[in-house]
Amino acid sequence: MHAEAAGPSTTQPAPFSDDGPQVTMPSPLEGTPQTKRRVGLKLGFSLFWRTFFLLALLLFGCTVAWLQTFRALEYEPRAIQTAHQIASLVNLTRAALVYSDAITRVSLIKTLADQEGVRILPREPNDRFEPYTSGALDQRVTEELIDQLGEGTTVASRVNDEQGLWIGFTIESDTYWLLLDPTRFSRVGGRTWLVWLITAMALSLAGAALITRFINRPLKQLSRATRQVREGEYEAHRLDERARTNEIRAVNIGFNRMADQLAKIEQDRAIMLAGISHDLRTPLARLRLETEMSVADEDARNHMAADIAQLDAIIDKFLDYARPDHVDFKPVLLRDVVDACTYAVQEYDDMKIKVEVPSDLRVMADEVELTRVISNLVENARRYGKTPTTGVADVTIQAQAHDEAVLIKVRDHGAGVAAATLSQLTKPFFRGDAARTSAAGAGLGLSIVAKNIERMGGTFALTSTPGRGFAAHIRMPRAMPPKPAAAPGKKG
Repeated sequence: MHAEAAGPSTTQPAPFSDDGPQVTMPSPLEGTPQTKRRVGLKLGFSLFWRTFFLLALLLFGCTVAWLQTFRALEYEPRAIQTAHQIASLVNLTRAALVYSDAITRVSLIKTLADQEGVRILPREPNDRFEPYTSGALDQRVTEELIDQLGEGTTVASRVNDEQGLWIGFTIESDTYWLLLDPTRFSRVGGRTWLVWLITAMALSLAGAALITRFINRPLKQLSRATRQVREGEYEAHRLDERARTNEIRAVNIGFNRMADQLAKIEQDRAIMLAGISHDLRTPLARLRLETEMSVADEDARNHMAADIAQLDAIIDKFLDYARPDHVDFKPVLLRDVVDACTYAVQEYDDMKIKVEVPSDLRVMADEVELTRVISNLVENARRYGKTPTTGVADVTIQAQAHDEAVLIKVRDHGAGVAAATLSQLTKPFFRGDAARTSAAGAGLGLSIVAKNIERMGGTFALTSTPGRGFAAHIRMPRAMPPKPAAAPGKKG
């Protein structure tokens, strides 16, 4: 088995492809942005806005219905009141004119015009007038005035092209016009109703916002606490266990108890990992000493020392897991990691590895975690990816830069797996035995790979063509190469 060197280093090589008669399996992660994933257009609202819109719609409907009802109920009383006022004014004016002499009548007419805005004019047979029936309220006022003043009463909105409220009445067989200012008896206009409606809606929306915020506040707190628990911050946000609402109080108490239990489980797990890691250090130290003293073959001794060093690094990582600040991503040369992973298996007779990774390609990752990922994929290919005709696992490891990410592909040319099985392979303890009959592991390799890649901010996907091969695709954040230091300027 040989590990072949990669070709010339490039920043944007051609898409992944395989030589020979095998079918090309392009990476499904090539079009996926690392930091911003494309999401289809979805129309949706938060619970706050949904509740707010429902309350606003309800209040708007109630306000409009109330205004319409008020307007309908206001017509009849207003029409009767207006007609009675006008009829009283006409009757008083008529009585004053009847019981006054000619000189006093002239003075009375002038006083009514100057002080009350009421004009008394003689009615001529050729006067042109328009009936006062522009709306339902006006029609009702006209009917009520005729009923109060008797037949022969005329109500007009315009006489001889002069606007006003004109009442035609008789005094001892003489006909007169009584002209009133129509604003004294005008109904509420459309602008007034609009102002009322806008004011009512503004108050309704403000009330809806306050009610919605009050209702959704416990849910928002629960959502924030859930997110913090998901990120491992069990004590960062405690929910109020003395809430006045019984249902909210019960949910908060249950959530706090759950967070406490998860924190205890996490603490126990960390202590267990630290204990196991500590206990493994002693036998590893003895193995390293025995290797140095007892193995005569230098190459075999180097291989064993490399395996022990890898185990020791994994134990260090277990100890890091027991600490809260174990994540530490740094620029890592991907080719060095791949070479370290393939060094231990390069002499296997049942495996042949082809490496196509640029020597200067860097990724942002944890080196130990990335080594575990590549080692698990290589071991998975060695176990299950043997070509049926030769019995040798022909494995290709490729990598290329793709914008701000690095695409990594580990492919074998074995039997592959069925499409229905492919989605189950990253589940713990699942093995595709039907397609890969040589399965001998515990079914944890690919699940560990998926979990580690996710922790490092990457993306993992699997593709397979039954009978032609199986491929693992990784997308990791790209680390740009360090810029060369600028030459010091000359001092004058």
